[in-house]
Amino acid sequence: MSSSYLPATTDSIARALEAKTPSEAISILYRVLQNPSSAPDAVRIKEQAITNLSDLLRQENRAEELKSLLAQLRPFFALIPKAKTAKIVRGIIDDVAKIPGTSDLQISLCKEVVQWTRAEKRTFLRQRVEAKLAGLLMENKEYSEALNLLSGLIKEVRRLDDKLLLVDIDLLESKLHFSLRNLPKAKASLTAARTAANAIYVPPAQQGNIDLQSGILHAEEKDYKTAYSYFFEAFEAFNALEDPRAVFSLKYMLLCKIMVSQADDVAGIISSKAGLQYVGPELDAMKAVADAHAKRSLKLFEIALRDFKAQLEEDPIVHRHLSSLYDTLLEQNLCRLIEPFSRVEIAHIAELIELPVDHVEKKLSQMILDKKFAGTLDQGAGCLVIFDDPKTDAIYPTTLETISNIGKVVDSLYVRSAKIMA
Repeated sequence: MSSSYLPATTDSIARALEAKTPSEAISILYRVLQNPSSAPDAVRIKEQAITNLSDLLRQENRAEELKSLLAQLRPFFALIPKAKTAKIVRGIIDDVAKIPGTSDLQISLCKEVVQWTRAEKRTFLRQRVEAKLAGLLMENKEYSEALNLLSGLIKEVRRLDDKLLLVDIDLLESKLHFSLRNLPKAKASLTAARTAANAIYVPPAQQGNIDLQSGILHAEEKDYKTAYSYFFEAFEAFNALEDPRAVFSLKYMLLCKIMVSQADDVAGIISSKAGLQYVGPELDAMKAVADAHAKRSLKLFEIALRDFKAQLEEDPIVHRHLSSLYDTLLEQNLCRLIEPFSRVEIAHIAELIELPVDHVEKKLSQMILDKKFAGTLDQGAGCLVIFDDPKTDAIYPTTLETISNIGKVVDSLYVRSAKIMA
């Protein structure tokens, strides 16, 4: 980078745009920013140079230079309005976030910016950067530090009554409590976010975020039908914005269909006009699970888990429901296998289902206790004995009704005799 500066004019910006290589364009823009002029036109050109420079550095994955650029620009921020400063700072932070593998650098950068905003008393910018920092800490699984940061920030923002920021913070707090498996607090924070959102206009992307979190919490409570409706709302919002989160909303919609034993609907949703836009590994994974569920095949389910490990087991939301789904499939598979028998060896069932004998025996015992079917385990012979479905004898409810009526008659006679004796 040359030490001599260039004039802060549109010609310099045009020269950077016409540069043959990104490195040459970056060098030109740096030299424009070194111009000491503080004239209004020069300041406006420098703002354009900063935008172009940050875009180029992002495209070249030069995250460290973006961080250095933010520090170099602090004297320039004294020349422009605070609102423009906030826009530039948040823009550079967002550019760093778009570079893969920069999680630690983002946290370091946000902490530096927070210290600078405290020294400069830029409250508006500090609150937004702190909210961003809390989100990064949560993604980095530093939950305690994120919670401490949010608890102080949320009190401050509530006093200022900044509704839009309050929605962001309450939603982030809900996600944080959910990560800590504290569902009551996660629901309370989400309710607070919805209350704040009802008082203002919320951008569609943020409304989609709220609906997505609502769906996740309802799914956690096994209310899959309500969760499906929230995921559908989130999908529509993200789909309209062409947001990449649309595919995850669609994926969770399919999960809800599978969990309520409507796996046959999955293929229809995927082949719909909206679903065809997102055909890929995420939807293929859910289709494989749906096929396994429809066929009550544990083997197909395990194949799907193996083939789509990244989409199923490494997705924290789907992974939480896999154990429940596995148990359901195992029960359905066992019920299908024992249907033709009145007495069958446990070893034979284990061989058919391709699972260890002790695992199958334990599951059958649990199913008998849960009254999934009538039977008993003959452990001495290593057999499962299945009983016919017991038919309720009609005499028992009739007898209970008769006894109840006799009781009423006796009570009535007692009251009458008490009056006569009196």
